[in-house]
Amino acid sequence: MWASVALFGLAIGSFLNVVIVRLPEHKSLWGPRSACPGCGAPIAWHDNVPILSFVALRGRCGACAMRISWRYPVVEALTAALFILAYRTFGPTVNFVAALLLLGALVAITAIDLQHQIIPDVITLPGIVAGFLANLASGRVSWLDSLIGVGIGGGLFLVIILASGGGLGGGDMKLGAMLGAFLGWTVVLVAVFVAVLLGGALAIVLLATGKRRRKDPIPFGPFLALGGMVG
Repeated sequence: MWASVALFGLAIGSFLNVVIVRLPEHKSLWGPRSACPGCGAPIAWHDNVPILSFVALRGRCGACAMRISWRYPVVEALTAALFILAYRTFGPTVNFVAALLLLGALVAITAIDLQHQIIPDVITLPGIVAGFLANLASGRVSWLDSLIGVGIGGGLFLVIILASGGGLGGGDMKLGAMLGAFLGWTVVLVAVFVAVLLGGALAIVLLATGKRRRKDPIPFGPFLALGGMVG
């Protein structure tokens, strides 16, 4: 079962790489076949095996030798590791399925926000509904706690956005609401606390070392995603 979960995580990680590339460009996730962004050569199935193909190709396109981003194997390995941790925590239960939905969404959101500084509504808005329905099915968090979590998770960031005049984006607010739907209102507070703690610590280090100035944007979505994973 552990091996099955790991292989499933690798396969989902491979699909998440497609989501990460195509979603910000408003392209279909289902077609056409993946191709090298450099030469346009379609990627053969044997060059699309998670992690193994990257190693076999030595991180380069088999047709034009263009370098392949390390993001691909990292996303695949990270997704598999998170799925294994979810199975270790919940076992073969409805909660395990809910955890897979949340973790997969957070991996995609993290990579997209790091690269494009956006958090797609097409992930977070359906995620709010999915989180509520998952708790309705499992009973792990009551439907009322889930609804309150949506209000608190999104409301905290709405207050920050209004008070700061746009210091955070609407995507962070919707991501907070999605986390509240999955985690409930008490645990989403823990998730937000972890996100603020880690994000603030990194911001201080970047400012102190001169790698960022006060007005330079720092994506907050990855920290909120990490807080959600912890929650």
